[in-house]
Amino acid sequence: MAGEYCSMTNTTELIAELPVEIPCPPLGAAELSATDAERMATMFKALADPVRLRLFSRVAANRSGEASVCDIQNVGVSQPTVSHHLKKLREAGLIVSERRGTWVYCRVAPGVLPAMAAMLSPRESPDS
Repeated sequence: MAGEYCSMTNTTELIAELPVEIPCPPLGAAELSATDAERMATMFKALADPVRLRLFSRVAANRSGEASVCDIQNVGVSQPTVSHHLKKLREAGLIVSERRGTWVYCRVAPGVLPAMAAMLSPRESPDS
């Protein structure tokens, strides 16, 4: 992209890496604790914005497991707005970002997708 340069250095800086622990049971299996409800609400609130959901899906769908911000930023808003939305996704614990030279790469935080899927899965029936 015009105005962006790839640094020849191999500097790596982790922008945000929060351990993701989502031990929530499937909804309907047990009541959520206040802490678990707050944690999950933060994640779902972040994904409730259409731009954030598109950015998150672009990162999650990337075959390499990570995506350059340059590769995912075409979502119909300005670059500063993309940066704001990525920051909100990081703060919610949904993605982690890593700076390599002048480039920033994002990936889905470890454990997020399986934990969210498990929480939204129907509970096991006693007959199973």
